[in-house]
Amino acid sequence: MKKYLERYKPFLQFLGLFFISYLIFTLCYQYYLGTYENNEVDGFTRVVSINTAQILQVFTEGSYVIKDVSQDYIKLIYCGKYVAKIVEGCNAMSVIILFASFIIAFSGRFKPTILYIVLGSLFIYVLNVIRIALLSSLIFHYPEQEPLLHGVIFPLYIYGVVFILWIYWVQKHSKYASKKTK
Repeated sequence: MKKYLERYKPFLQFLGLFFISYLIFTLCYQYYLGTYENNEVDGFTRVVSINTAQILQVFTEGSYVIKDVSQDYIKLIYCGKYVAKIVEGCNAMSVIILFASFIIAFSGRFKPTILYIVLGSLFIYVLNVIRIALLSSLIFHYPEQEPLLHGVIFPLYIYGVVFILWIYWVQKHSKYASKKTK
């Protein structure tokens, strides 16, 4: 058993750090969500909704969000037509938690790790807002394609970007990054 632990120590450390950080972030986020009443949309989702409407307003009139107090989502209106519900799952917080947990598990030096998590999370946030805006516009114009767009194309978009950010981190900044000697 000791031989096994020594041989796979880096992998086991990665798994341990990943799951511990993922658990801590998830518990903190669940606690945050628990501070909101039933049918109340959390603040982070509200900001995502407002930012999405602001982006859409740049390109077209008649785009805004409506919060129905009896519902736990925000209605997104595009060109005067109701096109989407923005729920807690749309805010990309779970993606950001996954991203940050992976970076911590492959951490390098403290300051670059924290900076990469913060900047990467902001980047994911902005891309997510753009994703919701594009998705809403495409659903308005191609409503029959909504299952493909919402269920396949746009999840690939956001997770693909996270995967690229992970690859970049591991290759350039993690403690496992190869160091070229001159």
